[in-house]
Amino acid sequence: MYGSENLNDDSERTAFRKTEKKYKLYYDSNKKKKKLPRAVDLSDVIDFKAISESFDRNEELPVGVSKAQSRFDNPVFCLDACPGFYFIPAALSVEEQHKWIKESLVSFPQPPNRTNHNVVYGPIHSLFRAANDKQILVEEANDVEGDVCSHRWAPSEESDSSLNGNSCKSISASVLLRKLRWSTLGLQFDWSKRGYNVSLPHNKIPDALSQLAKKMAAPAMPVGEDFQPEAAIVNYFGPGDMLGGHLDDMEVDWSKPIVSMSLGCKAIFLLGGKSRNDEPLAMFLRSGDIVLMSGEARERFHGVPRIFTDAEHAEIGSLEKLLSDEDDICYLEYIKTSRININIRQVF
Repeated sequence: MYGSENLNDDSERTAFRKTEKKYKLYYDSNKKKKKLPRAVDLSDVIDFKAISESFDRNEELPVGVSKAQSRFDNPVFCLDACPGFYFIPAALSVEEQHKWIKESLVSFPQPPNRTNHNVVYGPIHSLFRAANDKQILVEEANDVEGDVCSHRWAPSEESDSSLNGNSCKSISASVLLRKLRWSTLGLQFDWSKRGYNVSLPHNKIPDALSQLAKKMAAPAMPVGEDFQPEAAIVNYFGPGDMLGGHLDDMEVDWSKPIVSMSLGCKAIFLLGGKSRNDEPLAMFLRSGDIVLMSGEARERFHGVPRIFTDAEHAEIGSLEKLLSDEDDICYLEYIKTSRININIRQVF
């Protein structure tokens, strides 16, 4: 996943890296057994869902956790040792989760938004639809020497032998969908230069997403100021994927929060310190949770070492019920083994 950095021997020994490896998905090496995830001790993982339920019952909070003042129906929790960090459990209704899962798969990867596929295939239109229609992406040479390629969708039954003689190669849309790792909304991020490239074609953040981000950002905003969504990165996680420890440091004003929305399978989120040598806190992220990181929290390393795709731990029962209609089965099949994260930023 993006954000992971090349790790040398020193980084392998850092407290952050050790915690990543503690929670990372490993499988039992005994080949005679069914391939099952190796058990991991989750007793130290902060569970804001349980904290919220306990607070509802007796208004008590664990040491180090406090409740922020807000106008939300849902409580907003803070970590006393990390100013600028806010956790809003179950901030999105199941219906809202459905909406943003659909947008993340159908609309957000559409050009001019860029994805990780751009560097190899260029802009790809209608990827999710093509995957559901079991199509293949066919690359075809345009020039005489065959070194300039364009692409088109074709039925999967169209074999290589029936393709145009100057075709380059083909790949199934379902494979491309499973290899989708990120898309960018609004101002486009240039990964090669690690910065925003305002010259790249782009659309504004969709109005509905912008309004939601403004509302959710309120607890972390300076008094009298409004959050201005200008860019977003959508991360797509599959089984075994992780997001290595990193800093989100490309925006001008770190006092403005990053608004991070979780959708799909449950994950573990690590919040570290200003050095990789600081031991990070681990916490669960469930579908519908929102995290805000502003100010000092923006200076802390963070990452996602694990998502849970097994039925026992994924905790997407409510989504499964909502997505049980025939028209929604395609979204259910994807999200049953996936996590989507939408993080919205104010760039300037």
